[in-house]
Amino acid sequence: MNSLYRWIFSLTTLCFMLNGFVIQPKAETATDESDQFSIETLASGLDTVWGMDFISANEIIFTQKSGSISILSLDTSAITNLSGSPPVKAAGQGGMLDVKVSPEYKQDPWIYFTYSKPAGKYGVTTLARAKRSHNRLIAWDDLLITRSATDTNRHYGSRIAFDSAGHLFFSVGERGERPNAQDLTNHAGKVLRLNLDGSVPEDNPFVDITAARPEIYSYGHRNPQGLVFDNATNRLWLIEHGPRGGDEINRIYPGKNYGWPIVSHGKEYYGPISIGEGTEKAGIQSPHKVYIPSIAPGSLMLYSGKAFPQWKGFLFAGALKLKHINIIHLNDDGIPTAEERILQDLGERIRALIEGPDGYIYFSTDSGKILRLRPK
Repeated sequence: MNSLYRWIFSLTTLCFMLNGFVIQPKAETATDESDQFSIETLASGLDTVWGMDFISANEIIFTQKSGSISILSLDTSAITNLSGSPPVKAAGQGGMLDVKVSPEYKQDPWIYFTYSKPAGKYGVTTLARAKRSHNRLIAWDDLLITRSATDTNRHYGSRIAFDSAGHLFFSVGERGERPNAQDLTNHAGKVLRLNLDGSVPEDNPFVDITAARPEIYSYGHRNPQGLVFDNATNRLWLIEHGPRGGDEINRIYPGKNYGWPIVSHGKEYYGPISIGEGTEKAGIQSPHKVYIPSIAPGSLMLYSGKAFPQWKGFLFAGALKLKHINIIHLNDDGIPTAEERILQDLGERIRALIEGPDGYIYFSTDSGKILRLRPK
C-alpha cells in the first residue's frame, strides 16, 4: 500500500506541474499590515467600479462596468451620477471601462474614457473624451472606434496612460481571437498611441507601413488591463492577463512584438498543453516578470512614495483571481527585484488603483466598493 500511495502521489504531483501549478518561491509579504496602514471604506453598494481618477483634490470620478459615470466627494461621501454617457455593451468583460483626467485638465478640461461600444451584435473597444459641466458630460467625442470587433464578450482591455509629451496610450485586448494580436491590420491585442486630440503622432512606429494601423505602438498582447507611464524615466509599463498561468509585466517599446500567441508561459484551459512555440523566441520581447499561477491583474499604478516612503518608485497591481494588491519592487534599471502581497485577508477582487494628491492609495473592488489605504 505504501508503494501504491507513493505512486499515486507522484502522479498527482506531476499532473499539477504539467498543468502550470508549479510551486513558486513564496512571495515576499508585508509584515504587521495592521501597524503599517488602516483601510477605510469610502463607498459601497456599487456595481463593479472599473476605473477611477482624481478630478479635483477632493473628488474622484469613477466608472461602473454597467455603464454609469459618477463623482465621489471625499468631503461629504456623496455620489453624483453624471448624465451624458453613451450606451455600452455591458456583457462579459465589456462595459464602461477606464477613465483618466487629462494631465492638462486645468487648461483644457478633457476627461478620457474607454468603453465597449455596441456595433450591431458586436462590441468594440473605443476611446472617447468629454467635458464635465456640473452634473453632465458634454461634448462627448469618440476619438477612436477601434478595429477590434469579434463575436466574443471578452478581452476588451483597456487602460489609459499619458506621457509628458502630449501623448495618450491605451490598451486593447485581442478580443478572444488569438491571431488578432499578430495582425497589424487591426487594433486588437495592441497598445495604441495617439495625440491628446485623437490624431496619430507622426513618429508612431507603423505610420509608414501601408497595411498597418497607424495608431499601433506595440503588439502581441493578450488582454492588457494595467498601463502606466513613468515620466521620471520615460518607461511605459504594462501588465496583462496570460491564459492559465503566464500573466506578464512588460516594459513597452515602440514597434516591439510581445509574442502572444507565438510564445507564452501559460497553458491551455482545457489541459496541460503549452501555448505557442515556447516561452522565448528571437525577435520577441520577453516579459520583465511572469506570474505562475496567474494573479489575474486588474490595474497598474506607479507609486510616488509620498505617504508610504518604503514603496517609492514601485509598481502596484490589483489582483482579481488571487485577491490582493501586488507590489513589485524595481531597481534603478527598472528590473523587478522583489514582490509583496498585501490585503490578502481582505478577500476582495481588486480592480482599479490610483494614488491621491495626499499620497494615499485608493482602490476599488468588484464587490462595488471604493476604499483607501492611509498610514497609521
